[in-house]
Amino acid sequence: MAVSMIRSRSAVTLLTLVWGVATTGLSAQCNSFWPFNSCYASPSAPSSAADAAPDKQPPPDASQDSYVIGTEETLRITVWQEPELSETLPVRPDGKISLPLLNDVQATGLTPMELAASITERLKKYVDDPRVTVAVSRVQSRHVYMVGEVLRRGPMSLTPNMTVLQALVTAGLTPFANTKKIYVLRVKNGSQQRFSVNYKPMIKGKNMSQNIFLEPEDMVIVP
Repeated sequence: MAVSMIRSRSAVTLLTLVWGVATTGLSAQCNSFWPFNSCYASPSAPSSAADAAPDKQPPPDASQDSYVIGTEETLRITVWQEPELSETLPVRPDGKISLPLLNDVQATGLTPMELAASITERLKKYVDDPRVTVAVSRVQSRHVYMVGEVLRRGPMSLTPNMTVLQALVTAGLTPFANTKKIYVLRVKNGSQQRFSVNYKPMIKGKNMSQNIFLEPEDMVIVP
């Protein structure tokens, strides 16, 4: 009987040692009640506050583009971790927006990235390490003009990367359209540029070099 009890105690001791090795690196909370050790293990606590939570980084800059801001558009200005300085604003007819602390800021003629850089520089007087993004949430100022034998004449909203073929398909052609002599008229730096467009080959995937990207104020003329 005594030998059996000694062997039983030895086995319990061995199991306890094995459990202790298996839970190395864990902080264990135990209550000892002979002949068993009643324990539960939890992961080791982080060594510092920095380990407890991942570093918070600002969202990626969403303003990396070449779009030029125009009047009557709506901009979303976001200042990282400064909600009271973040605004959704229309661009006024004078080309400016009004922001807290900064008052009037020129917006037209700049890309969203350039406007974000301008706001960032001016906010440095009031905010430590300001991080600003600018997004165009509503476009109203960019148009091209459809002229001649089209079903929808007049101004057409210019979407990003719109081509002349997209504009022609959107406007539609009348049965009298001379599809071989369509052209785009563009005024740039005070001089006129003319781009010939032959419609039918393009809709067959040919002569696609004529399918140019349109720019604001272009006139698409269908004789």
